[in-house]
Amino acid sequence: MTRSAKIMLLGEIGVGKTSLANRFVFDRFDTDYKTTIGVNVLTHDIVLPADCDGEAMRLVLWDTDGDFGQALFKTTYVLGAAGAIIVADATRPASIARMDRLAEAFEERLPGRPVICVINKIDLAATPESVRAGNNVLRTSARTGDGVAAMFETIGAAIWRRGL
Repeated sequence: MTRSAKIMLLGEIGVGKTSLANRFVFDRFDTDYKTTIGVNVLTHDIVLPADCDGEAMRLVLWDTDGDFGQALFKTTYVLGAAGAIIVADATRPASIARMDRLAEAFEERLPGRPVICVINKIDLAATPESVRAGNNVLRTSARTGDGVAAMFETIGAAIWRRGL
C-alpha cells in the first residue's frame, strides 16, 4: 500500500506555486498565468530514496492561492498536512521575507512537520544566499524544471523519516 502525504504549497500570489506543481505532476510549464482561486489539489506518486527503503509515496499537493496570508492557519485547509513547501520569487525580494513569516507560522501551527523554503524563478534572477536559518532553502525554476523533482523528493523523504 502506498503511503499518502498532504503537502501545502504556500507563498504570495505569482511566486510560482501552481507552475511548480504543474511542472512536477504534468512536466509542463504554461506561459499563460491564471491565478489560483482557493485551493487546487493534485496528486503524484514518487519513489523515495534508498535510505527511505525505496518506498512509494503519494504526494497530495494543496496548491493555495496567495491571498490567504496568515489567515490560512485559521482555516481547515492546513489540517492533516504532513509538510509544507513555502515558495518565494527570486525576482521579488519582498516575497522572501514573506516566505520566512509563512514558514514560522506553519511551524507554529503544525510543529514537527517538515517545511522546505524554495526560491523559484532562478532562471530570471540571482538569489540571495542568506535566507532564514534552520530551514532547508532550495532554488528552483518551474520554467526549466531545475530543482523541481528534487524539491518534492526532499519533502517526501523528510516526511517519511519523521514517520508522518
